[in-house]
Amino acid sequence: MYAELHCISNFTFLRGASHPEELVQRAAELGYAAIAITDECSLAGVVRAHGAAREHGIPLIIGSEFRLREGVHLVLLAPDRAAYGELASLISRGRRRSPKGTYDLGLNDLEPCSGRCLALWRPTGDSTADLAAGHALRALFADRLWLGVSHCLDGAETASHAAHRDVAARLGIPLAACGEVHMHVPQRKPLQDVLTAIRLNTPVAALGRQLAANAERHLRPLARLRELYPPALLAVTLAIAARCRFSLAELRYEYPDEVVPPGVSPAAHLAALVAQGAARRWPGGVPEAVAAMLARELAIIHELGYEHYFLTVHDIVAFARGRGILCQGRGSAANSAVCYCLSITEVSPTRVNLLFERFISKERNEPPDIDVDFEHERREEVIQYIYKKYGRERAALVASLTTYRLRSAVRDVAKALGLDPLLTDRLAQSLTGWDRNADLEPHLRIQLGDDPRIPWLARLVSEIRGFPRHLSQHVGGFVISRGPISQLVPVENAAMPERTIIQWDKDDIEALGLLKIDVLALGMLSAIRKCLDSLRALGAAVTRLQDIPEDDPATYDMLCRGDSVGVFQVESRAQMSMLPRLRPRCYYDLVIQVAIVRPGPIQGDMVHPYLRRREGSEPVTYPNAAIQGVLERTLGVPIFQEQAIKLAMVAAGFSGGEADQLRRAMASWGKHGNLAAFERKLIDGMATRGYSADFAHRLFEQIKGFSGYGFPESHSASFALLVYVSAWLKCHHPAAFYCALLNSQPMGFYSPSQLVQDARRHGIAVRPADVARSTWDHLLEPGADGAPALRLGLRLVRGLHQGAAARLVQARGERSFADVEDLARRADLDRGQLAALADAGTLRTLSAHRHQAHWNLLAIEECRPLLAAGTGAEPRSEVQLPAPTRGQDLLADYRGTGLSLGPHPMALLRGHPAFRTCARQQELTGLRSGRFLRIAGLVTGRQRPGTAAGVIFLTLEDETGNTNVIVWRDVQDRHRAALLGARLLLVKGVLEHRHSVCHVIAGELQDHSGLLASLALKSRDFH
Repeated sequence: MYAELHCISNFTFLRGASHPEELVQRAAELGYAAIAITDECSLAGVVRAHGAAREHGIPLIIGSEFRLREGVHLVLLAPDRAAYGELASLISRGRRRSPKGTYDLGLNDLEPCSGRCLALWRPTGDSTADLAAGHALRALFADRLWLGVSHCLDGAETASHAAHRDVAARLGIPLAACGEVHMHVPQRKPLQDVLTAIRLNTPVAALGRQLAANAERHLRPLARLRELYPPALLAVTLAIAARCRFSLAELRYEYPDEVVPPGVSPAAHLAALVAQGAARRWPGGVPEAVAAMLARELAIIHELGYEHYFLTVHDIVAFARGRGILCQGRGSAANSAVCYCLSITEVSPTRVNLLFERFISKERNEPPDIDVDFEHERREEVIQYIYKKYGRERAALVASLTTYRLRSAVRDVAKALGLDPLLTDRLAQSLTGWDRNADLEPHLRIQLGDDPRIPWLARLVSEIRGFPRHLSQHVGGFVISRGPISQLVPVENAAMPERTIIQWDKDDIEALGLLKIDVLALGMLSAIRKCLDSLRALGAAVTRLQDIPEDDPATYDMLCRGDSVGVFQVESRAQMSMLPRLRPRCYYDLVIQVAIVRPGPIQGDMVHPYLRRREGSEPVTYPNAAIQGVLERTLGVPIFQEQAIKLAMVAAGFSGGEADQLRRAMASWGKHGNLAAFERKLIDGMATRGYSADFAHRLFEQIKGFSGYGFPESHSASFALLVYVSAWLKCHHPAAFYCALLNSQPMGFYSPSQLVQDARRHGIAVRPADVARSTWDHLLEPGADGAPALRLGLRLVRGLHQGAAARLVQARGERSFADVEDLARRADLDRGQLAALADAGTLRTLSAHRHQAHWNLLAIEECRPLLAAGTGAEPRSEVQLPAPTRGQDLLADYRGTGLSLGPHPMALLRGHPAFRTCARQQELTGLRSGRFLRIAGLVTGRQRPGTAAGVIFLTLEDETGNTNVIVWRDVQDRHRAALLGARLLLVKGVLEHRHSVCHVIAGELQDHSGLLASLALKSRDFH
């Protein structure tokens, strides 16, 4: 028997060539007594290894490898919980004092963890240095130190082993066998070589002795190990493993306690805050049903000891609201009446059917997960509040694991194999994220011909795809603890200043049942707040969210027309197509609208039955009153994940906890396949209660449709509130709405150019950016007809930073600019900034046109100290250049700002022979469905929904509007280059009208991007 004590996974980035799960599974298959995962200065992969170890029934030893600044190579193992805390703290110390991705530790740093951790020392072979290091380590670790011996058959081991035995004998350190494992099977050796090449930024062919000599650093069969090691050295591994009893299951989370006032119990404080909130929400008295909900929820929260969690989230939300930062809880928090009373969510329990068991259940016995959205431009204030309140020792962001995707894998592997960089880049650009591994080699042959490296490239790319590349920061998941986080999980620096992250991601946190609070950023909240600020400045009656009237008919009329560009959650092509079919007329219709255009309802074949029932063409039926109670609001069709869970409870007798286990199985379906375990229980439970086998099987098929994609009603209910608010603002105050959207970029589905065009289609006067009138942000100005006009801001000018714009506005406030030289001098602008303003056409009030502006800039001399007090000279040249053509202005507009208020590019290109027979978007509604046609336009978006059977949807923009184009797989294969790379596309296809929505089924794609010259246009692709 044998226990592997030194094993790195691919979480030792670009060294290890196997996933932690693969290593654990292989060790179990080989009959190992235990396996240690010892990634270098990291515990990032141990949670995955922990799950695999439980699944395969093999003990897991937690440890880490270190290379100290003195040249000492050491592996530390955690025998118990205290030792684990010391190990995690040591890793944190080394990572926190170094830039992201590196660490710095010396022998003196080992002392705090030398009292409990077990140490496996790997000598260098330099006897003098080894003796000195050995003495130091022996003084630190005493009888918890072993010298690790590896037999990797690299040709130099005979001499090194003799030296190791000599050092061990002289110092009295026992020997132990260790494999120095880098991969679970020897077949990963080529990938391990490629990882080395990527890490060292050198092609494999040039690495020489820097590559491992052979494939022996894998998990070897026990029989082979007995041939290599004396029995005594193998036996030592078992003795060491027997001392390592720690398991990650022992970790216990402790909540921060400063959110509870002294002398008050957490339960009493939470109950008091809930009572205050309930009185505020229902000033006329809390409804009896709501009071019962609150009592039940508070009882469960107290029984499970979650008061601190709710109080912590409430404290963060209260801070944000106190600073005027818009925020709103989303997700499962909307299932909680307590969260509503604490102002964590705005979804009232009287407006949706709550399923508190989805949020908290006794059977699950793990903390709830509350997500709160904050204005994306002000979330940093909230993050810094958390850091300030709890300190960086007790608060850190969750990690997000960046893995190799197809394009990055091709780039790195091709470079390691020595392919030409330009060819590699072209190859990567020709690939898409949905290309399968099996299709990779044929595609490579199309691009590379008969290159002999193609089979290796295809194999290695397939193997490295999905491998961890580095840790980055989660979008907002915080872990906050009572004691130092570093006792729980290592903490390291993120790439962004003033950020620290733990070494585990959200899946790891969930697997261990640790508290996480998601402090998320939502651009629409920023836009809504800015829009309300504008309305306040205009003296409008609506200045707060509470002022917006409910159930406004005009707002719903607008949505029923599919007029939803810029409206939260319903601005995608699919949502805009669904709006005229579903025709929402109330808040709950919006809840359904948000959820129905999702993979779950689509794959479960629930969309069309719901629409038929809504239209009255199909009867609404229920097997009994219990099912009716669950499905009545969605006309007998399960649309939401909660409904599937409730059906399992009322129809099959699932408890709340069992139903939540079903939800988890649904969420992991396709990864672990454990949903099938619930099929028999569901069907048998329904049969026992008198339901037909056909109904039971149909219900299970619908549940499978939700699997991995189910959209909760709680999510949809939270989002629907913002759908209505943003739609109402667009309907009644469109100028302020578009101005706020543009000032909140980047966000949303559409580019500034598309938003400006849509604003103009809605009759809003849009005025160009101008140094004489514009500020950094876009502004509302009095319009000719009394309606506000939109003045574009200097934020659009490419190459101009906000500080320069601020100086410009300040100088203009003192007095107007006389000429370009006066602008340059008083605003302290350099030539690059002035050129950017000229390129963007913002100097029109100081120079007649762009050409003249650039000419005038050439006459400006740099300000010298002796002339600094001067007052600006007369123009140095009276040369008047000809004005640019419309085409030149158009190109310059797009280069300088990304948009144009002049003619659309297609309007100028209509005369080109390629486009003379092309239909315009506004003409499509008058054409017969099924007819062949040609259309052309700028590609502004590409989408490939996971539910669309591989279909790609394009959005083409011409001078009259946007056209939706459907591209089936056969057309994708024939016109791949044009589909993925074209900016200006001509489509030959068939027009199709359906439910007042028209689109074109593509048959041929032609790339005419060359006609755009240097037009700076970008599409929104596959986001």
